[in-house]
Amino acid sequence: TFAVAHAVFRFAVATSDAAYPSAYGLDQSCTAATVSASSADDLVPVRREVYGGGRIIDISHRYHSEMPSWESSDGLGHFLWLAKTMKNGSLANNSEMKLPTHTGTHVDAPGHVFDHYFDAGFDVDTLDLDVLNGPALLVDVPRDKNITAEVMKSLNIPKGVRRVLFRTLNTDRRLMYKKEFDTSYVGFMKDGAQWLADNTDIKLVGIDYLSVAAFADLIPAHLVFLQGRDIILVEGLKLDDVQPGIYSVHCLPLRLVGAEGSPIRCILIK
Repeated sequence: TFAVAHAVFRFAVATSDAAYPSAYGLDQSCTAATVSASSADDLVPVRREVYGGGRIIDISHRYHSEMPSWESSDGLGHFLWLAKTMKNGSLANNSEMKLPTHTGTHVDAPGHVFDHYFDAGFDVDTLDLDVLNGPALLVDVPRDKNITAEVMKSLNIPKGVRRVLFRTLNTDRRLMYKKEFDTSYVGFMKDGAQWLADNTDIKLVGIDYLSVAAFADLIPAHLVFLQGRDIILVEGLKLDDVQPGIYSVHCLPLRLVGAEGSPIRCILIK
């Protein structure tokens, strides 16, 4: 039960904004007090990772041109442009964007790896928000290997836990902050995915790089997870300096009819 999981895994939540360096390289030391103390003409936006005095933690990555993109050595590249600008006489600024649906922090739908599910319409708009929102367990994975059946057994995740965020060596290596796609990222092997599906109650699997499946078992592990249409995969999570333990997770994909993936905003609430 979650009562047991809470007793075993409860830890304090890190609350310092300084623990989350910006992928943009922006100065994170700016505070609301600094802004209010500056002149009216000195407008400095504040970008935060932690809200509500440490109660709310943003675990989704910012979208920018040098974030990693699948099998790209050059990052995401130019994806956002100002189609209409007030500087050229438009009534308002209006941007447009174009990017792969599996970019950054995102969610997979069953149609991602099953063509008959794609044709039948099992897109991101059909995903269960009850699975994507609720109590979640953040666990640290042993750093020297992919997530195999052996690793899953060693984590001793209690029955009844439905949502688990797996922090791996990917976070330590800061792979989501590096432009070049790295095939050596840590992920699930097929046997680890099968053990999770057969022996746990987990329905939301979150991980800290662009794929939940290790590159060597890319499709086989995805097939195991998505074949029953009851497990939801959330990939590219930002889990830097968040303590292991129980949180309330809230993940909301865009309602993209016909899309097998979607960017997603995920937060943890202490």
